[in-house]
Amino acid sequence: MTRNSSFYICQSCGAQSKQYFGRCSSCGDWNSIIEQKQSLSGNRNKKNHTGSDLETRPLRSEPIASVRSKPLTRMKSGYSEFDRVLGGGLVPGSLVLVGGDPGIGKSTLLLQSASAMAKDYSVLYVSAEESAQQVRLRWKRLEGEVSNLQLLAETDLDTILGELKSFQPSVAIIDSIQALNDENLSSTPGSITQVRECSAALQRIAKQQEIALLIVGHVTKEGMLAGPKVLEHLVDAVLTFEGDRFASHRLLRAVKNRYGATHELGVFEMQGEGLKEIKNPSEIFLSGDSASGISTIVACEGTRSLVVDLQALVSATTYATPRRTATGIGINRLHQILAVLEKHMSLALSRYDCYLAVGGGLEVEEPAADLGIAAAIVSSFKDLQLPPGTVLIGEIGLGGQLRPVSQITKRLEEAVRLGFNRAVIPKTNQNDNINNQIKLKIIEVKNISEALIAALDTISEQNI
Repeated sequence: MTRNSSFYICQSCGAQSKQYFGRCSSCGDWNSIIEQKQSLSGNRNKKNHTGSDLETRPLRSEPIASVRSKPLTRMKSGYSEFDRVLGGGLVPGSLVLVGGDPGIGKSTLLLQSASAMAKDYSVLYVSAEESAQQVRLRWKRLEGEVSNLQLLAETDLDTILGELKSFQPSVAIIDSIQALNDENLSSTPGSITQVRECSAALQRIAKQQEIALLIVGHVTKEGMLAGPKVLEHLVDAVLTFEGDRFASHRLLRAVKNRYGATHELGVFEMQGEGLKEIKNPSEIFLSGDSASGISTIVACEGTRSLVVDLQALVSATTYATPRRTATGIGINRLHQILAVLEKHMSLALSRYDCYLAVGGGLEVEEPAADLGIAAAIVSSFKDLQLPPGTVLIGEIGLGGQLRPVSQITKRLEEAVRLGFNRAVIPKTNQNDNINNQIKLKIIEVKNISEALIAALDTISEQNI
């Protein structure tokens, strides 16, 4: 005998309850709970997990040293920037989740990559949001040539699984996971239950047939990946596609990667013919301007070094509380550096508004940018220009001292490649033997005062 029952599930956190509430008791979100129907059978065959049957089961585990190793082969995606973020290419049997804001270019990137990979591999592109005619129009605009790419416009999960089993492609792309529908579930497409079950079914077939599976995921209004958090745990790599919709460049980041480095960065530019790779991304982050309030740093994103301009504006405030605004830099780090400058350099910054921005819209999170931030602020405050061809690298401690940074040699090599001739770095990095390796005038300093005097070499200590 079968009877129907209902339970209620939160679309934000996945918490379940037997009763409807307007607000989720787990995450606190309002109006996020929906009803989910389930079928309960009165004649379930429950397995008995106690008794002598467990004792007779054969041993299936084995010593880890005796596990047969398998060579890790990778498939090129057709774009070196995409391969860099993936760790060298796609791994057969892996699941890659690509998320980003609407209209940022996720489908464009994957369609271009699928067309490039179709020249060497069997590729299936599953479009669950657009019709086959819409996808073909976009492909014609981007590629416009003969391709072996297979296209399936379908939302039904069973149909997609059947196509994967029959075609057995090397690479499959699902655009997007929130649009798939499992008819065995009563919930609507995009719900937590649908996303979780569809992802698990796709993972099983990808692992069984060693299909490299690329999945497009939506994001919420807060910028987080939509769906249950188990989706991010389920996949092997999580990539985010970022960028200003009104700017031309796009940034592809690796948040999670089981087959490569995390926080790797790939840079693209959106053009009329689609996305184009930017081989030298420092070009879009350097303004080339010479004015007060501009400093240059070298930031590391994964295995890549980027030379970036920082811009600061310090102006007298007419309010009791000064305004602090940061774009691309954490606001708490800006407050900390302002406090260090006021304490250890006697600068009355508490009576001035301070605005800080990173050139090109890049997000810089590492503390190695501290010295460049401080130099830009002092340069704007004193209305002085930093000497051209100077990069500043270092983390500032609360006592005004400079702390060492990682990958200093790689940073300096990138600065030399772009034509810089001076670098101000912490003295604690002197054990790296970089003076004999880098053709660059390196100035090693101990604290923030020495660093700014060295950076502004045309100004005396009394003027600073």
